[in-house]
Amino acid sequence: MAILTGALRDPAGVHATAARARPIGGMERCRPDRATTPAVRFLVAMLRPAIAVTMLVAWLPAGAGCGAAVPLPRLAIELNAAGARAIADGDLSVAEARLSVALEYSPRFVEAWVNLGYVELRRSNFDQARRDLLKARDLNPDMPTPHHALGVLADEQGLGGEAERQYRAALKVDPGFAPARANLARRLFARGQYENAREQFERLIEVAPNTVEGWVGDAEALRQLGRGAQAASIVARAVDRFGLEPPLRLLVAREDIERGEWDEAEAVLAPVVGGTDRGRAGAAWAWIAVARIGHGNVDGAGDAARASLAIDAHDAVARYALEQTGK
Repeated sequence: MAILTGALRDPAGVHATAARARPIGGMERCRPDRATTPAVRFLVAMLRPAIAVTMLVAWLPAGAGCGAAVPLPRLAIELNAAGARAIADGDLSVAEARLSVALEYSPRFVEAWVNLGYVELRRSNFDQARRDLLKARDLNPDMPTPHHALGVLADEQGLGGEAERQYRAALKVDPGFAPARANLARRLFARGQYENAREQFERLIEVAPNTVEGWVGDAEALRQLGRGAQAASIVARAVDRFGLEPPLRLLVAREDIERGEWDEAEAVLAPVVGGTDRGRAGAAWAWIAVARIGHGNVDGAGDAARASLAIDAHDAVARYALEQTGK
């Protein structure tokens, strides 16, 4: 059972992260600002796609030449950024209002159309979301964000093949667009393509070196491939680089459990169960249950397994642990 990094679940089941692009003098450019490192997060057990909601934009609309930069109205940029923040906060009505006004200022503002599509996606209005995202793609197919957003939409609809196709289309436009790289890796991992997933996680490390997700995914893929020693080496390097970040604590604890170091495993996981990320806390409780079984604390194991299942009733590790307790 692979337990990968988690993120906060909102009522719609989607977590929004902000991917910032540098404003270039309020002008739109032909290609993405490759110095930008989008914030990328995975969702619980890698079952949900990461969304990149763009705060600012630096792109050129379709049909314009690279020598003819078109200014974006300052207020349009500010309203798009404010709309993206409202999406992240779950205030969809406010987000829609802000983004709609941004589009009144600049009807060809691609990122505002993408963000408006995310608003409808969060409402589960898939048809309208698709219309908004296709509008964004038609305005400028040489941007990764519309392709990526169409992939997120397909993911939410359970259309895995279409999601992968759109993520790859985004990466064809910009190989450095980390949200698409992360989501493609997640999809490959979910369908058991561990070697291919690992290749994408390693590329994610290169394009987003200051985030832990690529390292965690690489280690998880290696574990699935039966290359535990290599996975442990990746984890050790990641801990040296990032410290004991919560997703790394899950991996370190599992290594402790495999060595029979039950108390050490529970101590490593303790800060995770008290964290704000409920999905990750549920996974931590499940592994604490396993550690307590190893320690002979059957009653404590049952309590931990039930705490995990109260967060995620389908957690396979917690269910296994509860079965082992006989309770």
